[in-house]
Amino acid sequence: MYSKNRIDSFVKHAPVLKEIMDLKPVIWLNPNKKSKAEMPAFPIKKEDMEAAAQLWERFAPFFVKAFPETTEANGFLESPLKEIQNMKLLLNKESEQIQGRFFLKCDNALPIAGSIKARGGFFEVLHYAEELALKAGILKKNDDYAVFTTEKFKQFFNKYKIGVGSTGNLGLSIGIISAKIGFQATVYVSADAKKWKKDLLRSKGVEVIEFAGDFSEAILAGRQKTNADPMAYFVDDENSHELFLGYTVGALRLAKQLEEANIKVDSKHPLFVYSPCGVGGSPGGTAFGLKQIYGDNVHCLFVEPTHSPAVLTGLVTGEMSNISVQDIGIDNKTEADGLAVGRPSHFATTVSGHLISGIYTIEDEHLFKLLAQLMDTEKIFLEPSATAAGLVGPQMVAKTDYATKNNLKMENATHIIWATGGDLVPNEERKMFYERGRSEVAN
Repeated sequence: MYSKNRIDSFVKHAPVLKEIMDLKPVIWLNPNKKSKAEMPAFPIKKEDMEAAAQLWERFAPFFVKAFPETTEANGFLESPLKEIQNMKLLLNKESEQIQGRFFLKCDNALPIAGSIKARGGFFEVLHYAEELALKAGILKKNDDYAVFTTEKFKQFFNKYKIGVGSTGNLGLSIGIISAKIGFQATVYVSADAKKWKKDLLRSKGVEVIEFAGDFSEAILAGRQKTNADPMAYFVDDENSHELFLGYTVGALRLAKQLEEANIKVDSKHPLFVYSPCGVGGSPGGTAFGLKQIYGDNVHCLFVEPTHSPAVLTGLVTGEMSNISVQDIGIDNKTEADGLAVGRPSHFATTVSGHLISGIYTIEDEHLFKLLAQLMDTEKIFLEPSATAAGLVGPQMVAKTDYATKNNLKMENATHIIWATGGDLVPNEERKMFYERGRSEVAN
């Protein structure tokens, strides 16, 4: 616990913390961001990203056979990059003008798991499965990985267990892929997890253990129980290098899409990427990957709910994962279930602290309004935790002196909102979210 005097000293050092504690939407520009030349050595390098991309390629035959919906893309899991001009026009009527082009990276439409968590969650499970199979001598790296769908392999993996703590989408991705490979999977979920996500997991043969508390309680219990079993493996959202690596591959894929669309990224054509942030792993991984590719020409910002600003609190105070939002009097209650995290990832936050340009926060009511507006203008549905929150990023940045200080030509900018989930949301829930958003628009 932090004393009142300690918190007062944090506020004195960084006055924005008072606004964060008062649940006001803020934008914080990171004073500790390093240039490419100043960047420290990280435990993960660009070569690791490229090796991770190769693992995905090896597993492509498995996906074609196990998930027929990936056949058309030859077992390749990727989402479209869509320009959302109508949404840009609507936002420009309401607030600061968005200069440059405005895109949505549609990870809400990623095959199978319908969220960005497929990138990290699937990758870590595949990495572990490959490691086990190679060690057991039943696989060689030049084999056709369609063998992972055979009964022999399923029986082999059924001796092993996988556990994960989750508020929703990570649990979905881990549960779906683990069960398909043959692992015994257990997902430890916090009180924030939506009923439909728990039901979907159970329908796939995954054990779901519920907790009345938040993400920190679920992940702690999951870690302890899984690590106590010698045949079990815990996917640790707070510390995992593999999860992080899986997300970095998204940056390589996005770079290819930008190249195919003839979109320049250089000192005269800045790239801005806005990512919803929970524990910090998926936005941290994509930010790390993008920085490896574009260096100082990419500007990454995270967005968190006003009631769950975990990474923002860790970075503003300098306490990283030692501090939680509850320590500064915030309740960590938000409708954006995937972002309902009170304490950030130690590993991801330490890395992101050097990379990101800033973080801004948004109120739940605004999330629903943006969700409805995106549906009305572009016919794209995102769940609240996906969130449409990124959509106001360019306007939040425009309220600051960031562009002037960094001498950026904003008329040449490309803005990418990383949409992180939505395709698996049942129709009833979609309707409810949309109607709530429409009522916010009317207000």
